[in-house]
Amino acid sequence: MSRRILLLGGTSEALRLARRLSPEAVYSLAGLGRVPDDLACQVRVGGFGGAAGLAAYIREQSIELLLDLTHPYAAQISANAARAAELSAIACWALRRPGWRAGEGDDWREVDNWAGLVAALQNFQRPLFTLGREPLEHLHEIPLHQHWTLRCLTAQEAVPRAEIIGARGPFALDGERALFARLGTDVLISKNSGSQSTEPKLQVARELGLPVVLLRRPLLPSVEREFLSLEALAEALQL
Repeated sequence: MSRRILLLGGTSEALRLARRLSPEAVYSLAGLGRVPDDLACQVRVGGFGGAAGLAAYIREQSIELLLDLTHPYAAQISANAARAAELSAIACWALRRPGWRAGEGDDWREVDNWAGLVAALQNFQRPLFTLGREPLEHLHEIPLHQHWTLRCLTAQEAVPRAEIIGARGPFALDGERALFARLGTDVLISKNSGSQSTEPKLQVARELGLPVVLLRRPLLPSVEREFLSLEALAEALQL
């Protein structure tokens, strides 16, 4: 496809697609993770200033198609993308990655927010958080009977009753098994990202019979075209 494309990234699928884009395309990252330096397309790092700022960038750069391949929990960015496309009178296509589904015997519990999560964890002692940075804001709230482990992109110094691990997926099954064993994890907390690269933790929880507390997915805006797989999107782009 020869249209000038703006790809909003931050997921493994977005990077895989960016590697197939032409030099006229722009790959946009928020700047929280690793910035690739081996792409043929242009790379932009940083925010746009909301929907209005994104729409202004689209007009300035003569963008003809907006692709939303952000994280399923990046609801505000997806809302900005849909609105900016509307303001700019261009199409917005989105990859809507399917979520994980519980299997037979799985003990999965969904919550809507942090308050619900805290309530669901009351009877546990060694939770493993794989939510990203959000739990860092609540380290002062750790109950006396709990020791938290937080896994996010960047490591930080441990605080009383908490260990903070810096790690980036994909994660191997044996490594996840070793981590759970070392920590004595009794409950896993996760977003339902649906990513294959972080799915092994769910397999370990299943093997150990541990409950999984999942933060429910936010509602995302409807856009002109939505795809369930990267392959279907790439085919529509004729890549």
